[in-house]
Amino acid sequence: MIYLCFQKFQFCNLSLVHMQSKGLTISKFVYSWLLMFAVWYGFTTSTALPELITGVIVSLVVTLITAKAAQCCGLDILLPHRIFYMVKYIFVFIIALLKANFDIARRVLSPSLPINPGIVEFETKLNSDFAKMILANSITLTPGTITVDLVGNKYFIHWVDVKTEDSEEARQEIAGDFEKILLKIFN
Repeated sequence: MIYLCFQKFQFCNLSLVHMQSKGLTISKFVYSWLLMFAVWYGFTTSTALPELITGVIVSLVVTLITAKAAQCCGLDILLPHRIFYMVKYIFVFIIALLKANFDIARRVLSPSLPINPGIVEFETKLNSDFAKMILANSITLTPGTITVDLVGNKYFIHWVDVKTEDSEEARQEIAGDFEKILLKIFN
């Protein structure tokens, strides 16, 4: 019935049989559905059966509507080695965040420290758009760097203290640790 409703109103021209040809696999669909349900459960935190059933239905409808746009990952993202690297990424990010915060605080408290602001450019080895987005956001969330633009595989980063203008050295300094782990998660 839900499928017929969506077919009639053309919200989502999607059928489970033709998912593979549209770039959306059943694995990606199930992953999106589970993710939507997890978000639903996170907001409701109720184990009452009517609310769980409502959550399953609402998350299914939202997944059907957004299936074409939200195709980053499939169930293979939940493999143990990828989960390990996701946890590792969180720790690497927190350490980078702390280092950058202390560096910026030191610069604010000691105005005599020289700064050398500028925009550097480097190319990433990441293929997945979702992984590129995570890298761009991680760079921006780390104080002292802001992702200005991403064109194809090229990042343009505003860096509060440009230490090198060499593209490869800048990539290693700004995004090297993040990129290594993201390659293991998404490629």
